Amino acid sequence: MGLFSATAIVMGSMIGSGIFIVSADMSRALGSPALLIAAWLVTAVMTVIGALSYGELAAMMPKAGGQYVYLREALGPLWGFLYGWTLFLVIQTGTIAAVGVAFGKFLGVFFPSVSAQHWLWHIGHVPAWHVGPMVLGNMEIGLNTVNLSAIVVITLLTLLNTLGVKMGAAVQNIFTSAKVLALAAVVLVGIFAKDAIALAANFGAGWHHFWAGAGWHTSHAVVVGVGGPTAYVGLLTIVAVVQVGSLFSADAWNNVTFTAGEIRNPKRNLPLSLAIGTGVVLLLYVLCNFVYLSVLPMMGDPAASTLMGRGIQFASEDRVATAVMQSAFAGYGAKLMAAAILISTFGCVNGMLLAGARVYYAMSRDGLFFKSVGKLSERSKTPVNSLWVQWAWTCLLCLSGSYGQLLDYVIFAVLIFYILTIAGLFVLRQTRPDAVRPYRAFGYPVLPALYIVMAAWICIVLLRYKPQYTWPGLVIVLLGVPVYLIWKRRGTAVETART
Repeated sequence: MGLFSATAIVMGSMIGSGIFIVSADMSRALGSPALLIAAWLVTAVMTVIGALSYGELAAMMPKAGGQYVYLREALGPLWGFLYGWTLFLVIQTGTIAAVGVAFGKFLGVFFPSVSAQHWLWHIGHVPAWHVGPMVLGNMEIGLNTVNLSAIVVITLLTLLNTLGVKMGAAVQNIFTSAKVLALAAVVLVGIFAKDAIALAANFGAGWHHFWAGAGWHTSHAVVVGVGGPTAYVGLLTIVAVVQVGSLFSADAWNNVTFTAGEIRNPKRNLPLSLAIGTGVVLLLYVLCNFVYLSVLPMMGDPAASTLMGRGIQFASEDRVATAVMQSAFAGYGAKLMAAAILISTFGCVNGMLLAGARVYYAMSRDGLFFKSVGKLSERSKTPVNSLWVQWAWTCLLCLSGSYGQLLDYVIFAVLIFYILTIAGLFVLRQTRPDAVRPYRAFGYPVLPALYIVMAAWICIVLLRYKPQYTWPGLVIVLLGVPVYLIWKRRGTAVETART
């Protein structure tokens, strides 16, 4: 794969369905147009700094497995395994399942029979289980037409990726180009379909309304946990709280590092693809949110019957982008947006399937995953077994209905590993000062240190105010420790038997 394909993986893995939806939930928490944009700018700054920092590691160690390899080399095999374990159990497969189900939901716009309520095989309901401020369970298990659509798409794309990396890259190039054009189209719509009522409500004369509620001394209400007490927090805390939505929408930019072993001239193309891909996507994300504010009032009423009355905060099913397109193209705007999201989610699933399998392949080569996963197909030179193991677990998550809760845990776990990986950059500068570094992290040591501080602050805030997003994810990571020891002992026993 060349630079274009590598950049397509970065952008295609980032752009899923989040940017079209999460601004509604963020707006309900923030209540201020300025803070909504600020939250997305924080995400943009963190993501670009992270990508620029990873560029050094990617150029230094252009091997299949990416972040798994960086953690293993910088901090030791346990940390690499914990990342790979969490990636397989939650981060990659849970995201693929959720994006696949999003594909099914938007397919229902064109085919009403595709619905989460249209059960083909309903196994049962898992009751809610209250654990302190958290609620576990509360999900439906079985096969409906929505998760069937997800499984069909995941199966098709897994099959295509087994045919070779060029096939997977070709699909990625086509669909990433299409989804970037779709996002750009949303931005253009905002330019030509501005609404006077929305502009007055969100900006006002001299942008007075834009800055309302964004003062340093303004208090913002946050419900601690699920149904817990209400706490009142300041500006820095509330912006950190809503990063669950924006960071998730911008995540998976690191997926390109997983495929490093199959990228042409990786020492040049990996850092470039990370910088270009994240920069373009985050610019489009920020512009999209300005579009939302130009077409719909931020504040709304959940009981209202019109698009303008519901606003961004209470857009139907949180589909903000769909509401914007309906406002601009009455009658067929929803279908235009649904088509764009179908393209977006299809390409996102492909990019994540292609990339994730390379991590489990690398783990297997280190004796830390099933042995068969570490084999390449003689015909296609791709980790076929790894792709199918990933497929099996992802489809199980689709059927179990657990992917939604797993996604709640993703961002905290992801941030922990981003912090550890960028800390590994500092470690490797000390332990391997003479290693060849074709690219050195821009702004080192200030920018990487800034990322660590910002990410650590978000983790602390989430631990305090959103425990339902943090503690379960932390438990999943820690459960990997005994699993690592078992794999390690198993590998040692095999080596002993051979000798």
